[in-house]
Amino acid sequence: QVQLVESGGGLVQPGGSLRLSCAVSGSIFSFYVMGWYRQVPGKQRELVAGITRSGINYADSVKDRFTISRDNVKNTVYLQMNSLKPEDTAVYYCFANRWSWSTSGNDWGQGTQVTVSS
Repeated sequence: QVQLVESGGGLVQPGGSLRLSCAVSGSIFSFYVMGWYRQVPGKQRELVAGITRSGINYADSVKDRFTISRDNVKNTVYLQMNSLKPEDTAVYYCFANRWSWSTSGNDWGQGTQVTVSS
């Protein structure tokens, strides 16, 4: 069973920064893609960022503000979130998929709350 453990969420003011971490119980090399979705109540879960061996995808709403990276030694993926906006408030779910970007194959973290408010 794959375990994804998230950390780093919290409350920040607009313009502030947070760094999310997602540690996987196995080698990152066994996964095609890892990253984060986010979800607000009553809304569809939205891809925020994902990283593969060959590239990165970002939601248009977070491009130039968020940066996804990975540490292959620690088997951990990071999401650096800068210039945070109230619209970024959501529960952020780490995901990993061995095969594709299709969410049907995802393993999920427990979720971490990010709240951006003054």
